[in-house]
Formats: sequence, C-alpha cells, structure tokens
Amino acid sequence: MSSLATNLKELRFKTGAKQIALAKCIGVLPRTIRFYEAGKLEPNVNALIKIADFYNVSLDYLVGRSTIKERR
Repeated sequence: MSSLATNLKELRFKTGAKQIALAKCIGVLPRTIRFYEAGKLEPNVNALIKIADFYNVSLDYLVGRSTIKERR
C-alpha cells in the first residue's frame, strides 16, 4: 500500500471524518475515497491539495515525503 493510501486512512481515523464528507469536499464520489485509501487509485494534484486542506496537513506529509503534518 502506498504512503498516500496509508496516510489518508490514518488521517480519517484520527479525525473521525467520514469518507462521504471528504468526498463532498473534494468533489468526488465516496467510492473514489475508498479507492484512494485502498491504493487502487491516486488523486490528481487538485484533489491532493483539497485533501491536504481538508485535513490541514502539508502535501509532503500526505504523500509520505515528510513526517511533519503541519503546513508551513
């Protein structure tokens, strides 16, 4: 599983967010979020930015390039 998929799942569980809430926020179907979390599909750049904003984390953290969650 990719770092992105792992981090998405972790963030959702830690924040208590629902897949449907994230899906609405970024403009995709809930099953798309399931595919992201399973590593079967990767979001485009615009979706990545929206996901990072939704969880208030850096893009680097989201995709596994950093262990620092906070945005600078």
